[in-house]
Amino acid sequence: MESVWGLGGLVLLRDSVEWEGRSLLKALVKKSALCGEQVHILGCEVSEDEFREGFDSSINSRLVYHDLFRDPFNWSQAGEALPGGPLGALRALCRRTEPGPVTIALDSLSWLLLHLPCTTLCQALCTLSQQHSPLGGSPPVEPVRVLGLLHMELHGPGPMGALSSLAQTEVTLSGTAGQALAHILCQRPRQHPTHQTQCFSILPDFSLDLQEGPPLESQPHLDPHIPPVEPTTHLTFNLHLSKKEREAKDSLTLPFQFSSEKQQALLRPGPSQATSNIFYEPDVYDDLDQEDPDDDLDV
Repeated sequence: MESVWGLGGLVLLRDSVEWEGRSLLKALVKKSALCGEQVHILGCEVSEDEFREGFDSSINSRLVYHDLFRDPFNWSQAGEALPGGPLGALRALCRRTEPGPVTIALDSLSWLLLHLPCTTLCQALCTLSQQHSPLGGSPPVEPVRVLGLLHMELHGPGPMGALSSLAQTEVTLSGTAGQALAHILCQRPRQHPTHQTQCFSILPDFSLDLQEGPPLESQPHLDPHIPPVEPTTHLTFNLHLSKKEREAKDSLTLPFQFSSEKQQALLRPGPSQATSNIFYEPDVYDDLDQEDPDDDLDV
């Protein structure tokens, strides 16, 4: 799980009905706050009180909450909604200029996908996760870490593939026998993708407890939700020969094979084979030049 805390970029937390991911999102938010990072929460699916529940006052004081749950489109016109709706909230986060590491938690990407075009959301995420430079020639701001909660059952392969192509890290939640597992796919520039599996649990105060389980060894990328495909399953022919078929194949003489029998037949024609001769008489218009036989070809 420590690989999630490497460089900045988009971190996808892919959960399901069986294994919810908001608890892990809150655990990562708490870890960012304890590391002294600025933490912005774009809350869409639950209220601010529900999201802050379980954090102590020291953590809550470090969280900047942007509430899209109460009135996302300012229908009540009470002046409490974020200007510009969901897209305006994302653009406001993109225009940050304060220095220091920043973590932005999106709760959730699924809600945003249901209210924004996929291309618009992907452009905003790309802008969020890139490194920005403030005005006035100041040093560049450190990269942003974007934590996005994504409910896999709600989306087709198109949006899922688009978000996966932007993500530097994907965490897919699953489990066996009541044990939660995080399948972590890391895709860093100019590096081979690595896949790790980590057992974990979330404590009541949303601390992350890493447990003994499958070793954190780098493995080739294997999507836990896609079963391995056997390449010879749906072939219309057999790749293997039986003993009888192999013997028949070895004893077969192909037409283009120049066997010794064919060679002897060509070099020593039998008495029954008729011989033939070709006679050529030059035409009156033939202009044969022994020194330049190709003269008539104008080459």
